[in-house]
Amino acid sequence: MSDSAVHHFLLLAVILVAFAVATFPPASAEDTILDHKCGSMPAAGNASSDAAYKSNLNALAAILVAGARANGSATGAVVGAAAAAAPDAAAYGLALCRGDFTGDACARGLGDALASAVNDSEGAFVCGSQVRDITLFYDRYQLRLSGADFLSGDGGDEPRWAGNNTNFVTPADAARRFDGMVTELVTTIAGIAAGRPDRYATGRSRFKEQGLTLYGLVQCTVDMTPERCGACLDGLISAFPATFPSGQHGGRILVPRCTVRYETDDTFFNTDNLSVDLHKPKPSKSWLWATISIVSVSLLAASFVLHRWIKIRRKRELARLELRRLSIAVKSVINLWRMEEGNSGFSLYDFSQMKGATNGFSFKNKLGQGGFGAVYKGLLPDGLEIAVKRLGPCSLQGLLEFKNEIQLIAKLQHRNLVKLLGCCIEGEHEKILVYEYMPNKSLDLIIFDNKKGVSLDWPKRLNIIDGISQGLLYLHMHSRLCVVHRDLKASNILLDSEMNPKISDFGMARIFSSSVAESNTTRIVGTHGYIAPEYASDGVCSVKSDVFSFGVLLLEIISGTMTTGSYRYDGKLYKLIAYAWLLWKAGQWPEQLVDRCLAGNEGYHFTMERYIHVALLCVQESADDRPAMDEVVKMLSSGEGVVLPEPKKPAYFNVRPVGTEMSASCDMSISITLSR
Repeated sequence: MSDSAVHHFLLLAVILVAFAVATFPPASAEDTILDHKCGSMPAAGNASSDAAYKSNLNALAAILVAGARANGSATGAVVGAAAAAAPDAAAYGLALCRGDFTGDACARGLGDALASAVNDSEGAFVCGSQVRDITLFYDRYQLRLSGADFLSGDGGDEPRWAGNNTNFVTPADAARRFDGMVTELVTTIAGIAAGRPDRYATGRSRFKEQGLTLYGLVQCTVDMTPERCGACLDGLISAFPATFPSGQHGGRILVPRCTVRYETDDTFFNTDNLSVDLHKPKPSKSWLWATISIVSVSLLAASFVLHRWIKIRRKRELARLELRRLSIAVKSVINLWRMEEGNSGFSLYDFSQMKGATNGFSFKNKLGQGGFGAVYKGLLPDGLEIAVKRLGPCSLQGLLEFKNEIQLIAKLQHRNLVKLLGCCIEGEHEKILVYEYMPNKSLDLIIFDNKKGVSLDWPKRLNIIDGISQGLLYLHMHSRLCVVHRDLKASNILLDSEMNPKISDFGMARIFSSSVAESNTTRIVGTHGYIAPEYASDGVCSVKSDVFSFGVLLLEIISGTMTTGSYRYDGKLYKLIAYAWLLWKAGQWPEQLVDRCLAGNEGYHFTMERYIHVALLCVQESADDRPAMDEVVKMLSSGEGVVLPEPKKPAYFNVRPVGTEMSASCDMSISITLSR
């Protein structure tokens, strides 16, 4: 074969190798060649043998790429059908990709490396077209091709390439300790790599005296036995002293079958899955007791978790049972009412009616979000506007609220209580309450809004205050049962088209018999800022709890400010009830407490003062000092000749540190369980 024909054949071989890896993107700039080694084995010198070798080399390239792609490394030999005619045409090869550079990326890099074996348009090997032994070292892979069998026996440890970091540990004694740590790390991971199927291991250690972290990497080809891999790595490690100066920050030695590298940074390989981490903090001499303690704590924790799991599971089962019982009870109550009272004004609606009335519970119809569900505006076919409260996926507490509402409000009839028109029960999950619709929504949306608050002059606020007081008086003294609301606040006061107030949301209400003045409960419900102190701290609930909430609400209506805000007086910050008491005692209430929207209502000075006085009597610390609602109503309507008691220091008279003003838009409903 002529030289021209050989060159064209070589070019064809390169094209075929490139085709073998054509499915992979080009190699990155990181895969630049570190070094190449040219062996001493010359070509056979005759055209027939050269052509046969090139053919075998082409077949070998495909074997190496496929094997390394699957396993990270590969070895192979191709003798070819022309062996009898050209016995010196056999091709042997070895490829190794770094352990974190696998699969398609590995195959891509090796394919490019095989193609780079020819470096000009004439097709000459980098070592010359007459040399059949070449080794290429890259950062993330390496390759050797030869016409001699270097795979059998102990072959594969040559040729060798070494590279090093240019930084050093100083002084000399520190460098020696650093060298010892390097040897410890690479020897440790070499033992790990030899025993692993992928023959790859990484590790980390810490040179604390100079704040350096050392990383190491070792690897062999996967076809090596553990003994052969260990011997190859040990040979490279033992060459460190002669290869690298003492204290060198990094170095590596590469041979075709194995590699060893260490560096004081982690940028040269993926450190996500280190094989070992040396020089962690050592346990103290009392390691045995520490171990026993850890085991004991673990056992106790496991026992506690198991106990809690069993307890929670039982609690859930009991809750499910209670839900079923309560659901049956609710339906029974409704059916009894319908049979006993006939057309009492309370209706049992179908779910389809509620869905149609609210346009499928659309967001546009949503009026607000309550503690246990959303409230929607609805329109019945007869033109009646309604408010639809849809409880969320029915928790036990949500169902208790549902039962409370239908048992209480449907039986209570007063012009200052919101009217419950009916309810809807659909399956296990849908629980709906239907109320009369209040076009002006809730009081908080107006009284705390600077623009809307102007529409509420003093006569209108008087009407709202009087209506609320009459509603509470009915609940406490004139209804069939004594009812304590327990969540009286501005957002639970609804306003009809003529701004008449109606108390709503009886889900947390509690019924008292006529012979019981108060009771203790382990579950505290209500809203921050409105809860009476004896109820919040000790769970003592009575009608005086509602009186306290009414006093807070009265101050909010007069001032147009929220009880949860912080107000400055004499350089200190106070809650609203303490702030109002201080201003009232100092005679500064007309200028600093009364809502600015009421500036043109000077003729009501006496009434405003009387209402503030009553509010301060309602928020006193001791429940015994507070008036009952019938006394409150009398005080509010009393004339100038009636002298009211002097209010004592109110509850929650705490001083807030300056600079901790709270947002005045907080309305947090709470539920607390007290330990007994």
